[in-house]
Amino acid sequence: MIDTVVVQPASDAGEPSVSGVSWGAVTAGAVVSCALTLVLLAFGVGFGLSVVSPWTGAGVSTTTFKIGTGLYLIVIAMLTSSIGGYIAGRLRSRWIGIHTDEVYFRDTAHGFIAWALASVVGVILLATPATSLIGGGLGTAGQGAASFANRSGPMDGYVDTLLRPNTPSAQATANDSRGEMLRLFTSSFQAGGEMKPTDREYVSKVVAARTGLDQAAADKRVNDVVTQIKADTDAARKATAQLAFWLTASLLLGAFCASLAATEGGGLRDGTWGSHSRLKPAMRT
Repeated sequence: MIDTVVVQPASDAGEPSVSGVSWGAVTAGAVVSCALTLVLLAFGVGFGLSVVSPWTGAGVSTTTFKIGTGLYLIVIAMLTSSIGGYIAGRLRSRWIGIHTDEVYFRDTAHGFIAWALASVVGVILLATPATSLIGGGLGTAGQGAASFANRSGPMDGYVDTLLRPNTPSAQATANDSRGEMLRLFTSSFQAGGEMKPTDREYVSKVVAARTGLDQAAADKRVNDVVTQIKADTDAARKATAQLAFWLTASLLLGAFCASLAATEGGGLRDGTWGSHSRLKPAMRT
């Protein structure tokens, strides 16, 4: 008689069926990180307004303010992300029967996920207050400009060209002249372009008719204003690029700090932080 032995594949009874992500701990870390970010941002805005002065020679310089703002963003990201990641690692549930390297990876992932969730939620929460703050700071003049822009359409510039007089009159209403000039300058510089020679000539005629200057003086004033517009646009572009670089650096450092702090929190949670047990290929019991 020959007995047939069927060997069943052994199941890994030591691997728990629960999820490897403790979403409660991740959410708690993200919420704490967002709250601390809002507090530090509010403090930074107040401190920044106190050191900036509209008077020449008073307060800090523009360069110092830009560098200080960038460094402050990095400090905020590192501090808040570290605290949020530490909380996410410290509050997560303990994993039984999991390899040491896997536990280390999960702790790192908990910190990274907490940082990602805090970043997304922070962008959503800060969008509305920032928009309201900017809108309130613009005041009545900004509201009037916005309402004028809403009344204007993309074809208004072409209609202005059709109805443009050969000899602008000084009796033209101020609103008509300002509205036409606003549309002309907006269409010319909105994409970083250059004002057409015919448009520049017409603007000089309008300036001469409205201000009483001779044509040469009007041409010089128009050239000075166009040069100033280009300089201000270029400065704004550079400032935006610098701010984008500072934000990128702060986000990357925040992700690193959150991941590192989560491993510390997880190690303290399990009582293994600072010991050599995290480096041994042993199983947690």
